[in-house]
Amino acid sequence: MSESGLLAKLDAIRRRREEVELKLSDPKVIGDMKVFKQFNKEYKDLEPVVKAYFDYKALMSNYDTAKEILATEKDKDMLEMAKMELTETEERKNKMEEDIKMLLVPKDPEDAKNAIFEIRAGTGGDEASIFAGDLFRMYSKYFDKAGYKVEVVDHNDGTSGGFKEIIFNVIGDNAYGNLKFEAGVHRVQRVPDTETQGRVHTSAATVLVMPEADEFDVEVKEIDIRKDTFCSSGAGGQSVNTTYSAVRLTHIPTGMVVQCQDERSQIKNYEKALAVLRSRLYEVEFNKRMEEQAKKRKSLVSSGDRSAKIRTYNYPQSRITDHRIGLTMYNLPQFMDGDLQEMLDSLQLAENAEKLKEGGVVA
Repeated sequence: MSESGLLAKLDAIRRRREEVELKLSDPKVIGDMKVFKQFNKEYKDLEPVVKAYFDYKALMSNYDTAKEILATEKDKDMLEMAKMELTETEERKNKMEEDIKMLLVPKDPEDAKNAIFEIRAGTGGDEASIFAGDLFRMYSKYFDKAGYKVEVVDHNDGTSGGFKEIIFNVIGDNAYGNLKFEAGVHRVQRVPDTETQGRVHTSAATVLVMPEADEFDVEVKEIDIRKDTFCSSGAGGQSVNTTYSAVRLTHIPTGMVVQCQDERSQIKNYEKALAVLRSRLYEVEFNKRMEEQAKKRKSLVSSGDRSAKIRTYNYPQSRITDHRIGLTMYNLPQFMDGDLQEMLDSLQLAENAEKLKEGGVVA
């Protein structure tokens, strides 16, 4: 993209932020919390781009001045200073243009939200449940490093360890945006502890990652929910407490069922279950948008196809391969200890590259 084209694009964003600023002072907008929240978020998202616009404009002014001096000045000292200024400005200009291109990558409005994870054992029997437990441990260690808070909503233990299913919330800045590419089928190749012949088995677990929906994203009417309570139970059905603190919610129009028994308080379990139910309902519409985007985009990273095999964990070779971007790493022990950031960054980079082309930001 040319300098003039980049400036024109940035100036259009500056004008849009001024429009949004006016909207935020409109009494009609202030009176509608959902609309106000949307405009307020857009204003905050545009702020760094507008700042970059003014910085870039000032830099280009210095750049043009230095070029003009070189073209017209006769004094040797002035010419030498102008050459130095032009060289320094050129370096800053190139770096700033790359940074601005990244700022212009179309943002997913869901990225800033908390995430809801669901990990389920797939093919492979007990070994699949054990692997689902390994994935939960892997993510938990990453969350600790990233400063995210984890709240378990519900879990169903495997008969030989791990989980048949575990649902949990991940709370923190940009949690969904950072973790959304983990959705899909994760495959493991290793020798199970129960294998006497030393043969490598292949098992799988499915990971679902949803943006946490709030009351402004989707309305769930109380009349549409059936609430059942029961006693929380642990592995093997052993009673954890004798009060009816566990909650099961059924969304009557869709038949969706969500339960939570992780808290001792029925109210807290209800709130957690309602958050998951709301997010699942929101996900239905969200997935429609994801499918539409996937049709337009060649990238497989954000296809949202939860049935797609996205990654293989090969224990004999200490290898992790992400099949969407063709990235292979040979640090499986560290990876399973939560060292995921390089993989997450590579996935985001691949997605951003596709969006840059899509948005016409790359010349």
